[in-house]
Amino acid sequence: MNTEKLKQLARDLRKTPPRSPRETLGGFVITARMLDKAQADLLGISGEYNFYPCGLGAYFWKFTGLDAMKFKEFVATGATDEEVDRWVRENATQKDGKAIIKWNNEMRCLRLCDLSEQVQEYFETYIPQFCHPPSKVKFFFDVYDVEEGVL
Repeated sequence: MNTEKLKQLARDLRKTPPRSPRETLGGFVITARMLDKAQADLLGISGEYNFYPCGLGAYFWKFTGLDAMKFKEFVATGATDEEVDRWVRENATQKDGKAIIKWNNEMRCLRLCDLSEQVQEYFETYIPQFCHPPSKVKFFFDVYDVEEGVL
């Protein structure tokens, strides 16, 4: 692990939230957020955030075909955003540009009522407790962005 390089790149998630799931890296939404979480996890500065397992990350790993632990191993080298972008594009099994655009837009527009019953039940109490005002939450990604002050 390249600790010194990671320290220069990583966000301290105990103080600053990871990037919005809406931000793209490697052509996919969620990637930048997973990178922030992986870097912080490697350095022990992830606070309340989990790199793996992670419900949001599960969507990303499934669609891209990437392995979370291989991603984290690459991140541990001290890879920059540009290097991670290239690695994701080279290693993702999903290469169809139209399918990626469609998935990105589906994820950006995923409504709470489209989530599994288990996730909906969880968010029923989570949103009023942590997302202020709760009325701002319209889509799945809004949960993260409202709670973290992006929206």
